[in-house]
Amino acid sequence: MARGMWNRFWRWYERHYVLNLALASGLFVLQLVHLYWLGADPIATRLTGDGLFHPTGVARYLIFFVDYTEIPALMAVSLVYVNELRSGRSFRPLLFLVLLNSQWLHIFWITDEYVGSELAGEAPASSLPGWLAWVAILIDYGELPVIWDTLKRAARALSAGPRAAPLRR
Repeated sequence: MARGMWNRFWRWYERHYVLNLALASGLFVLQLVHLYWLGADPIATRLTGDGLFHPTGVARYLIFFVDYTEIPALMAVSLVYVNELRSGRSFRPLLFLVLLNSQWLHIFWITDEYVGSELAGEAPASSLPGWLAWVAILIDYGELPVIWDTLKRAARALSAGPRAAPLRR
């Protein structure tokens, strides 16, 4: 029964591939806002002593909102690469799944609050070592090749039309 449901899900997913890929790409491209904030505020503050971007008011809340879209983005984009693995491909989608899903460590263990505090030189609010902040940053920026690949896939699928098949390499 579970296998039948799984197969029906993947048939549905591939029938609506362009829509699924466009949704995943849209959610994922929002993460560029988060990566900009990360580079322009905590990282720049740590490296130069002064951040380049200090969001306040509505901008700050938009950054928070974008950060909350990361979980649906991770799930939606993971499906793109799991679907490719189903066709027998292995290294590239597997690598992208590792880069993508290492985010769960960052989301639930090495949080943005910890990274921001650590890079700002504030008193430690945690017993985690300082170097883990840099690991979290590497994890975050590890999304960039996946974002690029997902956007390329979306562009190809959208140009092929609404019945585009999943990209097979």
